[in-house]
Amino acid sequence: MSSDLRIAIIGAGRMGQTHIRNLSGITGVSISVVADTVSAAAEKGAAIARAERATIDIAGAISASDVDAVIISTPTSTHADLMIKAAQAKKAIWCEKPVALSLAETQRVVQAVKENNVPVQLGFMRRYDPGYAAAKRKIDTGEVGRIETFRAISRDNKLPPISYLKTSGGIFLDMAVHDFDLARFLVGEVEEVHCWGTVLTDPQVKEIGDIDTAMTMLRFVNGALGVMETTRRTTWGYDIRTEVAGSLGKVVVDGHQKTPMTFSRNGGFEGDYFESFPDRFEDGYRLEMIAFVESLREGRTPSPDLMDALETQRLALAATKSWREGRAVKVAEI
Repeated sequence: MSSDLRIAIIGAGRMGQTHIRNLSGITGVSISVVADTVSAAAEKGAAIARAERATIDIAGAISASDVDAVIISTPTSTHADLMIKAAQAKKAIWCEKPVALSLAETQRVVQAVKENNVPVQLGFMRRYDPGYAAAKRKIDTGEVGRIETFRAISRDNKLPPISYLKTSGGIFLDMAVHDFDLARFLVGEVEEVHCWGTVLTDPQVKEIGDIDTAMTMLRFVNGALGVMETTRRTTWGYDIRTEVAGSLGKVVVDGHQKTPMTFSRNGGFEGDYFESFPDRFEDGYRLEMIAFVESLREGRTPSPDLMDALETQRLALAATKSWREGRAVKVAEI
C-alpha cells in the first residue's frame, strides 16, 4: 500500500458526491478513480474529487492496481455483487446500507469477505453523529442505569419517487433500518417485533406492495421495550428523534432545528428544520469516513461491520414479516 490510501468511488450520485467531498478533506487519502454507469456522473464526480480518471467500467475500477479501498454508493440491488467483486480483489470496502435485499445475498457477501479477509464498514452514519455518539457514551458508562425503554421517530421530508421505492426493499429495510441499527447500537439485540403499517400519502405506494407509515414495537433481549414511528413524508421538514430511558436517567437526541436560533414575537417564536438527511447528518457522514480511514491505517476492524449489518437486516426483515402477516415475529425466525 502506498503512503496515501487510494480510493475508488463506485457510484457518483448525490451520496457518492457527499463521500467524495468528505474523503477529499482527509489528509493522506487520494481518489484514484470515480466510476458510475452514467458517464456524465462519473466525469462530474472525478472533477469534484480531482481524481486521476473517470470510468463506466465498474469492475475495472474495483480491481485497479492503484486502488486500496472502494466506496460503494450505488442502488441497493447492486451492493452484494459489487462487495463480492471488491472482496475477491482484496480491497477494503465501505458500502451504503443495506448490504442486499435478501438475507441469502447478504450471507453470500459474508462468505466472500471471510474467504478473502478484507475489512468492511457499513454506512450507518447515525452512529457517528455527535449526538448519538454522546448518548452511547452515557449509556456505556452506566449513567443511564438499566435501560428500560427506547423510542425512535424518523420522518422523511418527502416521499421518494415510486421508481425508487419499487427497488428499495420496502420501508423497513430502506428507511427504518437506521432506527433498527440504533436500537441495537444503543440498547442491545432485539428478540421480537410487532409492526403495523398503512398508506397515507400516495395510493401508488400501496400498488407496489409497500407502506409509507409504520409503527413498530420492540422487545429487547435484555428486557427493555421500544417503539418506533416511521413516516415517509412530513409537511414541516426532516424530523429525527431518539430517546433511551433507564433507571437513573435518560438520553435524548433531537436535531430537528437546523439553525441554532429562534425568533420570538407576538407571543410566539419561529425556528427551522433540516431539509433532509444529507444536511442533518453532515457531521455523521464526515466522521464515518474518517473512522473508516483511521481503522484501515491502524489495522482495526471497522465499525459497524458486516455482522452488524447482517443482524440489523434480520431485524428489518422480521419487521417486514410482522407487518405482512399481522403478528409478532421473533427475530430468530429469520
